[in-house]
Amino acid sequence: MPELVSGPDFLRLFEDFAHAAFRLEVRTSYGIPEEDEPYRQFLAGEDPGLSWFVPWLDLMRAETGRGKRVERVRVIDAPPSDYLRFELWGTPYNLDAGEDIRYLGRDQAAALDLPGYDFWVFDAGTVARLQFGDHDRFLGVHLSEDPADVLRHVQWREAAWHHAVTFEEYQQKGTAVSR
Repeated sequence: MPELVSGPDFLRLFEDFAHAAFRLEVRTSYGIPEEDEPYRQFLAGEDPGLSWFVPWLDLMRAETGRGKRVERVRVIDAPPSDYLRFELWGTPYNLDAGEDIRYLGRDQAAALDLPGYDFWVFDAGTVARLQFGDHDRFLGVHLSEDPADVLRHVQWREAAWHHAVTFEEYQQKGTAVSR
């Protein structure tokens, strides 16, 4: 198994890619320590603020400002889990920072035979498969540049992107939460 990449080395992937980064998100919950308190506040009906989110948004704003594309497809249930509702709340901020986030129903993802794990593809040359531990805690990523592995993930990216809808289209269905 390849080495697990995390922390600053993981974040460096977003500075080092040249053209496009894509993520497929299939989980219904993510245990990210920086989000624990904002998520608790969101669930309690309180304003979680943005201070915890600013480092990511600044990174995305900087990289997309260099002409890079950052795209995601989020697989979502109907109704969405509490954590996915929290992500929906934050999506307008991601979009404002330059990310392009789309939504795909879980049944559609299954019909497309998409994998049951999250991954990033950087410049159609590197796959970063996300690893999680107890309580959905993010541990890091395993990197692969194997051409067959990359091709398989690029094909999944293309299928997911083709069938996903924009955040605005998802909201028009009346199933999203507002900012």
